[in-house]
Amino acid sequence: MTTRNRQISLGAFLMATGHHVAAWRHPQVPADAGQNFSHYKHLAQVAEAAKFDALFIADSIAAPTEQAASAMARSDLFEPLTLLSALSAVTERIGLIATATTSYNEPYHVARKFASLDHLSGGRSGWNLVTSDAAAEAHNFGRAEHFSHAQRYSRAREFYEVVTGLWDSWDDDAFIRDKATGQYYRPEKRHVLDHIGEHFQVKGPLNVARSPQGQPVVVQAGSSEAGQALAAETAEVVFTAQPSLAAAQQFYRGLKARLERFQRQPEALKIMPGMFVVLGASQAEAQEKFDALQALVQPEVGIALLGRMLGNFDLSGYPPDQPLPPLPLTDSGQRSRQALLTQMAAAEQLTLAQLGRKIAGGRGHYSLIGTPAQVADELQAWFEEGAADGFNILLPHLPAGLEDVARYLVPELQRRGLFRQDYSGTTLRDHLGLAKPALRVRT
Repeated sequence: MTTRNRQISLGAFLMATGHHVAAWRHPQVPADAGQNFSHYKHLAQVAEAAKFDALFIADSIAAPTEQAASAMARSDLFEPLTLLSALSAVTERIGLIATATTSYNEPYHVARKFASLDHLSGGRSGWNLVTSDAAAEAHNFGRAEHFSHAQRYSRAREFYEVVTGLWDSWDDDAFIRDKATGQYYRPEKRHVLDHIGEHFQVKGPLNVARSPQGQPVVVQAGSSEAGQALAAETAEVVFTAQPSLAAAQQFYRGLKARLERFQRQPEALKIMPGMFVVLGASQAEAQEKFDALQALVQPEVGIALLGRMLGNFDLSGYPPDQPLPPLPLTDSGQRSRQALLTQMAAAEQLTLAQLGRKIAGGRGHYSLIGTPAQVADELQAWFEEGAADGFNILLPHLPAGLEDVARYLVPELQRRGLFRQDYSGTTLRDHLGLAKPALRVRT
């Protein structure tokens, strides 16, 4: 595959203290990073100076409930839409992508918030559409049990239809605000959704004008069969965890091939695998940085994280020095991640504690630990050999992890002609090479 007229897209995955589960214990990391706006402001400006396509903020709407929760750092975090709205005022070009679950939100709320962020930022917002995989979230929203896997995806499909329908409530030129005539908008350019479905009844229209991008960019992260089916029909960017180049190529080919049945072109969907990146002046230095973080992992924390990633299983009662026990197919978590981690445990013959420690950094994402040139070689191979259109970069600890990528890796990619020297547009769609969607009037 040639890179002619193609360049790598890069997202900066900002997980408060960093992606490594023990990052908050690192001496260079502000322990209060989850609710430290100055910290996030610095990160956003570093990423924008490096010309990243977007910042990506994940979310959970429940505090950790594992037995080891008191040793975990993800219990006090900003709500991501609020955070990105604030960051939109201290940045100018970088995209702003946030997670909002379809399981425990209402479509009107999500449509209104992301449309508002698109206006606030001048066309830089993106919605990461997810179905909640944290079973604990159910108890915060009046449910005794989490939605089943099938229920979550059925609700998500309709949720998407309502949100995008609400984003098409107004023509681009609907609001004339003519003081002389007293006419605020043209009634013929208002479109009432009047949706009645299995999960939602939403009249509309949205009380926010059509956004600068037409619609915020729709991002998804599901790699299960249901997730891929939804992404092929609706997503514009897909984040995915893939364990190898060969697996990533297979996923890339398969998902791109699904687009044809929805009359979509391959370039309408950008596939961006997550990459956990640790940089050093030498391979040894990079490994030393990673090992220093690994040394901070408490075994019970690694196992608690593993249970959560496998699909909300409590593994605290199993011997940590024994193999991963047989587990049923998760109905509340990510089935694709459960399959990936189960295969990893079997292939490498890892004990429970070893597997928990192994995923403490990348959580099953591909890990790159080395010099800027070595990491760039891998990214270039994935990009040129049909495995990725770009990458969501997982930083081990913050801010140093992002600063290293901006200072050393990005210039190496630029030197190879694989990444932009400067922004050529102003919106997230411009950065990603995605077309503005035509307005659709639902009937």
